[in-house]
Amino acid sequence: MSASAKLVLRKKPNSKGLYPLAIRITKNRQSTFKHVGHYIDNEDWDEKKLEVKKSHQNAADLNNLLSSKLSEARKGLIALQTTDKDASARQIKTEIYRPTSNLTFFDYADEHLQALEAEKKINRHSTDSAWISYIVKFSKSRQLTFQEIDERFLRKFKIYLKGASALSETTSMNVMVLIRLLYNRSIKDKVVSKELYPFGIGKFKIKFPETLKIGLNHQEMKKLERIDNLSDVERHSLNVWLYSFYFAGMRVSDVLFTRWSQIYDGRLHYRMGKNSKLLSLLIPDKVAKILEHYVFEKSCDDDFIFPEMRKADLTNARDVYNKTKTATKKFNKNLKSVMKKAGISKKVTMHIARHTFGNIAGDSIHPLMLQKLYRHSDLKTTINYQSNFIHKEADEALNRVLNF
Repeated sequence: MSASAKLVLRKKPNSKGLYPLAIRITKNRQSTFKHVGHYIDNEDWDEKKLEVKKSHQNAADLNNLLSSKLSEARKGLIALQTTDKDASARQIKTEIYRPTSNLTFFDYADEHLQALEAEKKINRHSTDSAWISYIVKFSKSRQLTFQEIDERFLRKFKIYLKGASALSETTSMNVMVLIRLLYNRSIKDKVVSKELYPFGIGKFKIKFPETLKIGLNHQEMKKLERIDNLSDVERHSLNVWLYSFYFAGMRVSDVLFTRWSQIYDGRLHYRMGKNSKLLSLLIPDKVAKILEHYVFEKSCDDDFIFPEMRKADLTNARDVYNKTKTATKKFNKNLKSVMKKAGISKKVTMHIARHTFGNIAGDSIHPLMLQKLYRHSDLKTTINYQSNFIHKEADEALNRVLNF
């Protein structure tokens, strides 16, 4: 039996109640579907004429697109018949929309890692290398094509990540984000047809779970500022943590790379390591007191304020990354004993300095100002982040109901 291609409106609606337009490829009574990428109301589809009704505002454009896609599919079927290829409906679909290049997913993965290494983004390189290793183990081959990465592949891979690999939902989704990034690059390079894109509405969705962000409160911060029974290493770790907090949760890598030459006119001037933004922040009195503990170690104006990076080979990105990672691990270990002495039960790491600033700021600072302090590129990022620490309206609403 010869294969056929037909326009259809699929019966499974999306979250908005709209139905996907698709091309149905049938062979030996078995069918597979290739979505066109557009959704319409069921009432806008003419089942007899197999076209979008004029009642739809974009009927003409959609019908032209459908005609083009159907013609493309039928040409593919003719080409297969000409070469006497006997295949199932699914194999026919794969053959019609086959990639235009021999480049594989791992060719792109290797290029991605090489670029990160060249740009000296060692932290990202280390993380993405680990995630790519999971894809290698699952696919059991480095010849994985983008065509093979369909919705079914992604669903099975997610089960593998959370099951056999015991990764969290957040980490699993981060691996999917990397796959999506490389898939988009392959489409841009015309290595694979955008028709095969497995992500998005009605396909595989990347959805991150909500995470609980906990910071210290006013009373806990006062305990830390007044604590005095600390060893030298504990005091140093707390100083670095407070320095980060006083500058709105500055990232530990930026803290450790602060030089004395960046401090002048009562301000700190520095370039963020994450996005290369230039910033100028007023030095609070509390930071000035911390600096007094380290000024005697200063050998020159270009020296680092904190000692961790003084022996790092700054021409070697891997060495800088390793020393930053080692320092952070040391700080977090010492902070654990500091919190115990302060009588604080919350788990505190270097990153919690940022959460603590957000928690204490609450809704008392305008989002635009917080955006500047957090050094976010997008205001939405600031609003979403700060929403984790704003509970006033919900608390008042709850009290209004229960206060009887």
